[in-house]
Amino acid sequence: MSTRFDILDTSLAGLRILQRKLIGDNRGYLERMFCKEELELVVPGKNIAHINHTLTKRRGTVRGMHFQHPPYAEIKFVSCLCGKVYDLAVDLRRGSPTFCKWHAELLTAENHKTLVIPEGFAHGFQTLTDECEMLYFHTEVYCPEMESGLHVQDPRLGIQWPLPVKDLSSRDAGLPYLDDSFIGLAL
Repeated sequence: MSTRFDILDTSLAGLRILQRKLIGDNRGYLERMFCKEELELVVPGKNIAHINHTLTKRRGTVRGMHFQHPPYAEIKFVSCLCGKVYDLAVDLRRGSPTFCKWHAELLTAENHKTLVIPEGFAHGFQTLTDECEMLYFHTEVYCPEMESGLHVQDPRLGIQWPLPVKDLSSRDAGLPYLDDSFIGLAL
């Protein structure tokens, strides 16, 4: 069977990059965004519960760092359809050797990458161009009571955003900083 994806590991266990393979000719191309059969290793026994499409209008905008608590923890497939984003995930898994470490990828319409963010990670991004469109596949339903997040400028995380942080929503600006009582998410 021919695969439409290369699955690449990152330095954080479970956090992966899908390199989507194009099939094209002089008219354009087709690319597969998801295939349950081909990605069973990445989402064993999981289904896609919903798909979101977002637009962020201004360069430098930061969104995040969001996650859902168990039992609504989710795997996210994040792709950029238009523009360029610095997409970032933070490991919040209790007992993980990479607890509170982060990894970022440049996602663009041209590089055809998807960041696969496992359960127990917070996610956020910064737009590097105006008019960025993102596509998210989620393996769990959205549950507002189980949603949480971390402040994007939390010094404990030490995230190095490529541009000055701006245009935080009031919700994201009010997210907490980690304190010593946070021991991670039990999955």
